[in-house]
Amino acid sequence: MRGRIPAVLAVAALTLGLAGCAGNASPGDDTREGTLTVFAAASLTSSFSELAEMFEAQHPGTDVTVSFAGSSDLATQISQGAPADVFASADTRNMDKLGDAGLLQGEPRTFATNTLAIAVPPGNPAAIHSFADLARAGTRLVTCARQVPCGAAAAALSEQHGTRLSPVSEENSVTDVLGKVISGEADAGLVYVTDVRSAGDRVESVPFPEAAGAVNTYPIAVLAGSRNTTAAGAFLDLVASPEGRQVLAQAGFGPATQ
Repeated sequence: MRGRIPAVLAVAALTLGLAGCAGNASPGDDTREGTLTVFAAASLTSSFSELAEMFEAQHPGTDVTVSFAGSSDLATQISQGAPADVFASADTRNMDKLGDAGLLQGEPRTFATNTLAIAVPPGNPAAIHSFADLARAGTRLVTCARQVPCGAAAAALSEQHGTRLSPVSEENSVTDVLGKVISGEADAGLVYVTDVRSAGDRVESVPFPEAAGAVNTYPIAVLAGSRNTTAAGAFLDLVASPEGRQVLAQAGFGPATQ
């Protein structure tokens, strides 16, 4: 999913040695005007759209373009040369892949955590009340694919608790799972608590205690190919700032673990 947010960016000193990026700047330049391209996990759609608008308002002269998709898809695009300045992943695994390939500039920062919840249609017609109910015969369960962070978390919980899940569909992003539940194509979907919150009354949430066994950690980093390291670093600073943490908390994200 891709969102485009019109422009703004002024001066903000880079900290912690992390660098950023702008469209009309060469690597290492201090230019703070141009386009800043952020690749972010689909579960960050609401919060990062707001943060991008906030960044533009604070820094006149920069257009922030945010592309949202599954973290594994975004990591693949980056490894294949897709131009981007910042990557925010819903897990450390996909970030580590880019780090191992030399595609990061500086160390990633952990900025949030997220936990799974069961999303069901209003009224919960299939009477899903627990994690074990997802394995009940005839239940139309939708999950993320295993290579996607939300799918990896679901698989981990399935193995931890001996609950054999047989989803009728495995999606490439958590927003696609949520869409199946909203449309009535699924009796239940394993998504994040943030997705349930963003869906409002279009779904109901079934929290389950087992979810605490697979909490996802979200890292963010400047990419080695960034053309405006100053702007990219400043965006990371905003995400980690009190204002950024407030936006994330309002969306339902937990605090960073480090």
